[in-house]
Amino acid sequence: MKKLLTFILLAAIFGLTQAQNETDVLRLSQTFYQGTARSMAMGGAFGALGADFSTLSTNPAGIGLYRTSEFTISPEIFYSQTGSDYNGFYGQDDRTNFDLSNVGLIATTKAPVKPGSLLRYYQFGFGMNRTNTYNNSTFIVGDNYQHSKVDVYLDELGNTDPAYIENDFPFDIYPAWYVYVIDTVRDQDGYLLYTSPVPQGGIRQQESQTLKGSNNEWLFAVGANLNDMFYVGATLGLPYSRYFKTSTFTEYDNADTIPGFEDWSYTEYLETRGWGVNLKLGVIAWPVEWLRIGAAFHTPTLYYGMHDTWYTSTDARLDGVYNRKDSPQGSYEYDITTPLRALGSAAIIIGKSGTLSVDYEYVDYSTAKLDAIDYNFFDENNAIKQTYSSATNLRFGTEWRYSNFAFRGGYSIYGSPYNNNANDGATKSYSLGVGYQDAGFGLDFAYVHAKTNQDYYLYSSTNYTTNAANQSIIRNNFVMTARMKF
Repeated sequence: MKKLLTFILLAAIFGLTQAQNETDVLRLSQTFYQGTARSMAMGGAFGALGADFSTLSTNPAGIGLYRTSEFTISPEIFYSQTGSDYNGFYGQDDRTNFDLSNVGLIATTKAPVKPGSLLRYYQFGFGMNRTNTYNNSTFIVGDNYQHSKVDVYLDELGNTDPAYIENDFPFDIYPAWYVYVIDTVRDQDGYLLYTSPVPQGGIRQQESQTLKGSNNEWLFAVGANLNDMFYVGATLGLPYSRYFKTSTFTEYDNADTIPGFEDWSYTEYLETRGWGVNLKLGVIAWPVEWLRIGAAFHTPTLYYGMHDTWYTSTDARLDGVYNRKDSPQGSYEYDITTPLRALGSAAIIIGKSGTLSVDYEYVDYSTAKLDAIDYNFFDENNAIKQTYSSATNLRFGTEWRYSNFAFRGGYSIYGSPYNNNANDGATKSYSLGVGYQDAGFGLDFAYVHAKTNQDYYLYSSTNYTTNAANQSIIRNNFVMTARMKF
């Protein structure tokens, strides 16, 4: 059983170019809330505090604490760096991106005074919060003395007739066959055998990968203030996902000692787009002046009509001859359902000087699933259940005010989604920020530093799996929010 779980995990992390799998599901299921600079500086712990546009993505009851209308916009600079340790070699790459973390409008209306009515204010909100950023670049390099990626191809081929290679394996094995990375010979009995000029080990391997894209959730929310003690809200979320991946795997004769073999490369290009829909419900209670308590529930997000397009390219230099073959373009539409979420939160209000807040979030990644009209994804969904588990996400924040200035700090930990400690995958972040408010205008700044450790496998099959590349992924957000009250 342990070997099965390990193999499933390796397949999930490695991924297959022409297949929708556990990796796609996890990418859409994990949510790292962004939003305004104020919220991000406080670790995202705003579930009980409210009166910030970011809460429309976490606890929509936060909209109920608005007493004025407000417009926010939050540009940011995002910087990521990934270091990879593979078989004693170290590789590193980084990427910088400019994007929009948030834009939103809250319209607040004071309710008319009526005898017996509890309604004090009601609100409507519309805008966008970013919930995940995929931008990243990695570089992995190291020597492998046991096997080659070609050995995985030979495993998959088995006794396949060469006449069926193009039809059965159009994206990986056929291009390799076309450029003679895979060839045939006959044994002494006349049987046809598959062979390769790429040696079984004793080669240098490297992979360069560039990821682009994000999840931006468009939000429509309503809320109400009931007697300045209870606040309720609901958000209709429409997340839009864009994901672009370019990855080049190369094996080469670094020492120039292998007759007939120089190098070969396999490049995959993948683009994924799709919309989703979910509903968030929340409540905040303010029983005493110094304490607020919040709770929220998020339905599963249904990503309907996710659309993948991909193709690959394989090239080789063998005996001084260069050949290249591009695959046809593949495309497929499918659905993904992500897990539901439950959130609890509390905040301590220390007069007009400061606040302390905490958010607790529960999510079970093993309940996510894939679906399509023409395929049941039975094996993939079973692998999701075996590979992933429930996780707890904790966010802590504090804010202290002096005159027109506010000083903020936060810490968050997003638990590992993997089962049986098969991989790390937990993300921890630290944040700092400062804000200035003068009448109807405010300006906030935040810096968030996050780190994730994970194991990555260059390729994997039943018989051949590389050693793990131990990766350290560092992400830095520099965010500024302009707030205009009216």
